[in-house]
Amino acid sequence: MKTEEVKVDFESSIGPWLGRTVKMVDYHMHEAFIAADLDISKEQMIVLKKLNAQDGLNQNELAIQTFRDKSSLARLLSKMERKNYIFRRQHENDKRVNMVFLTDNGKAIYKKSRPVIAKLIQKLEQNITEAEKQRMIDLLKKVRSNFGEN
Repeated sequence: MKTEEVKVDFESSIGPWLGRTVKMVDYHMHEAFIAADLDISKEQMIVLKKLNAQDGLNQNELAIQTFRDKSSLARLLSKMERKNYIFRRQHENDKRVNMVFLTDNGKAIYKKSRPVIAKLIQKLEQNITEAEKQRMIDLLKKVRSNFGEN
């Protein structure tokens, strides 16, 4: 049986451009955290942000909200516990459920990261009008909805 070769024009596809851009932003975020003497990764920042908005999330809900599988989130949280950014406590009614809380140190790191993130966002959005920014957000929402995400 003969199979036809499928031609794919990656360079005119959205995927590679999204991927490269995300990697570039991640790199600059990492460098900004280092320059600000913050011992934090993007993934840890996301967890701190979620817990700052709603402290005491259960670990399963945190995995869903951060788009991580349960085992990789568990490893990330263990690392964050060693850094004294978070602590976990068993749910009082269901011992199988872990609740995740910010420590005072975690709150301080989150607060220190805000100006770093604000500066990165400012650089990211320079030379982009509000209309262009909104259009880009709308397009990215369309891409997400193509995958069944909100």
